[in-house]
Amino acid sequence: MTGYSGSVEYGRDEIAYHVLYADRKTMEIAVQPDGRVTVKAPKGATPVAVQKRVKRRARWIRKQVNYFRQFEPRTPPRRYVGGETHLFLGRQYRLRVKKHPDNSIKLKGANFLVMTPTSDNRQKIKHLLTEWYQEHAQEIFAKRLQHCYEAAKGLKASYPVVKLKKMTKRWGSCSKAGDILLNTELVKAPLYCIDYVIMHELCHLKEHTHNNGYYKLLSKYMPDWAKRKERLERILL
Repeated sequence: MTGYSGSVEYGRDEIAYHVLYADRKTMEIAVQPDGRVTVKAPKGATPVAVQKRVKRRARWIRKQVNYFRQFEPRTPPRRYVGGETHLFLGRQYRLRVKKHPDNSIKLKGANFLVMTPTSDNRQKIKHLLTEWYQEHAQEIFAKRLQHCYEAAKGLKASYPVVKLKKMTKRWGSCSKAGDILLNTELVKAPLYCIDYVIMHELCHLKEHTHNNGYYKLLSKYMPDWAKRKERLERILL
């Protein structure tokens, strides 16, 4: 037998696991970031012995699964229909769509109020909301850059040119020419987190690689950068 799948009950939950046999003396249980549970077992281990070990470790396994779940996206893919929520500066706003001769979008209380002639056109609503985010990102990022630049005057770096782009894998980047590129999706995060990304890139104006010198700079100008980074990763996207 090279491997098999099994499961055990833990309270009201069921823990599924996959067993792999190997030349080893002990049994090892691991929880993957996607929630999969794998068991590496000695070749002579019986299915009953494996199941007993998994049951004994069930509490730990559930704890690990819950740990990884906190990093999963907080919201499902957006459908751009009335009633669903959208983030702005770390807060959730409910989408309200109303039919109106003109296209417009604004924050009103705890809502994104979208006015459009075709209130059932989800692509149009998405387009309006995307444009709104881009406009506000431009204004907000410019203000936060000025704030962070003043806080990091000791870098003695030239004031950078900032460009915006929607990216899927990075919050920002810094070119060797000294330009900073920021992800427009960042406007959905709290200012606390936006400042972290900007300061991260400002420090790259002096140190282009993530070496010890770079992290000394980042810690000097933003001692709590690690907490900000963790919060950013939890809230988006």
